[in-house]
Amino acid sequence: MASRTGTAHVVTTTRKYKDQVYRTHLLRRSYREGGVVKNETLGNLSHLPDHLIDIIRRALQGESFVPLGQAFEICGSRAHGAVQAVDVAMQRLGLASVIGSKRCPERDRVVAMVAARIVAPHTKLATTRWWHTTTLAQDFGVADASEDDLYAAMDWLLAHQDSIQRKLAARHLSAGGLVLYDLSSSYFEGTTCPLAKLGYSRDGRKGMLQVNYGLLTDARGCPVAVSVYEGNVGDSLTLMPEVRRLRQNFGVEQLVMVGDRGMISQKSIEQMRQMDGVGWISALKSASIRALVEQDHLQLGLFDERNLLEISSPDYPGERLVACRNPELAKLRTHKREDLLASTERNLERIKARVNAGKLAGADEIGLRVGKVINQYKVGKHFDLAIGDTSFVFARNAEAIAAEAALDGIYIIRTSVSATQMDAADCVRNYKALANVERAFRSLKTIDLKVRPIHHRTADRVRAHILLCMLAYYVEWHMREAWRELMFADPNQQAKKTRDPVAPAKRSKAALAKVARHTLDDGTPAHSFASLLEELATIVRNTCCTPNTGPDAPTFEVLTTLNAKQQRALELLQQIRL
Repeated sequence: MASRTGTAHVVTTTRKYKDQVYRTHLLRRSYREGGVVKNETLGNLSHLPDHLIDIIRRALQGESFVPLGQAFEICGSRAHGAVQAVDVAMQRLGLASVIGSKRCPERDRVVAMVAARIVAPHTKLATTRWWHTTTLAQDFGVADASEDDLYAAMDWLLAHQDSIQRKLAARHLSAGGLVLYDLSSSYFEGTTCPLAKLGYSRDGRKGMLQVNYGLLTDARGCPVAVSVYEGNVGDSLTLMPEVRRLRQNFGVEQLVMVGDRGMISQKSIEQMRQMDGVGWISALKSASIRALVEQDHLQLGLFDERNLLEISSPDYPGERLVACRNPELAKLRTHKREDLLASTERNLERIKARVNAGKLAGADEIGLRVGKVINQYKVGKHFDLAIGDTSFVFARNAEAIAAEAALDGIYIIRTSVSATQMDAADCVRNYKALANVERAFRSLKTIDLKVRPIHHRTADRVRAHILLCMLAYYVEWHMREAWRELMFADPNQQAKKTRDPVAPAKRSKAALAKVARHTLDDGTPAHSFASLLEELATIVRNTCCTPNTGPDAPTFEVLTTLNAKQQRALELLQQIRL
């Protein structure tokens, strides 16, 4: 009998029986007998898993297999996904060309610092350490940058601020369009910066030095410019420099400034009246509203049938007044006032008990204690007080409380914009758009970019730091808009243009459903901006090499396979349009 020395191989046969497909995997050897090629079955492999059968098949065909650890090893891993997402957004926005028309080391470092501010805001020294743990240092070309290099790049950035903001204004501000403006503050760590002053702290950090900065945005809240002021500068004093800058530096001759009642003062309005093409939208303070009611220019009974009406007054020549009443806001203010009155009464009762017990005497001493209490919650006007050397009596002033309660939920928008250019409802909507600037400040200060606390010591470095944070928010703003469908955000933004401007804002059904179940329609988790970046950060770039080789051995890179959510997030960023 002939020697059976043929090569073994795997044969797979397929048969179909009653709509079922059956596969059989056989290990066979071919041999020649009497000049005829025959096959010999050595075993049935059908019970083995498919991947093991594939290995046997390939091994018999001549492939060599070694343990994975002997083939290659991972000699480096760096987080990549979040960096990639920010990089895609910045490329879609052409941010590098906005910062500088020609590439240079300073521009590369500024762009890298903007990206780092979005992904992981740190001090400049910590940034130079952190970005080597990601692909940012390599991909942005700043692997060799030191802390001093970043400070030098900040100085370069500040010198280009006007050019950068002119480009952003040209992109996002149109002639006759809305410009939103508001002022905020952030506290300092240190005492040497000349901008650091004591002032009204919006951070709730009383007694700490701070810096003020004003943000200009378009009607959507997309930032275009930022200005830095000393920490004790009042809101209204910063408005007219911004108006002049918009006209002279940015070339926006016709515009409508939107600012809150503390920002657009009467003096500013008089100055804007002298400028052709400059309009404004603001609101009246409560004392001015009360005066209109007392003068019978505003009749509260008209609100029984509607929640918005236009009125006029000789005290506001050339202006339109749009009066609104929000019942939900009225309930909120009534509840808050009652809480403040009750808290004040409890504190006054303690003083009264001490006076009656003889532990507190003297009209001056009693008055000093009472003054601190009634001024704490600003409700002193709602109490009648009688203070003697050995007595103290107080009672609520029902008439004063009723007069204030009558105005609960009422606010009045004042504007110079004509009715042909903007109807009353749009005036209210555009004033409420200031909430977009407030959201920008929240993101800048606390949520993502963390402009505070400020550690820099010179005025120019503080200005450069805040400009850097503004540019980071510019990128983040566009990323947030692109990612609305993946986040808890309301995807239906068009509804804002037609819904009742006075009634409390309501989210769409789709947004409410996302919030209620914490998932998207496909059952995957809904994200915040931060958590979506964290999801992307799990995409890692691994550098691989063969084991036991020298430092000059060739390497190759393997990127984490993207899941469906990560793939969609990057696709949405590719759709960013200016």
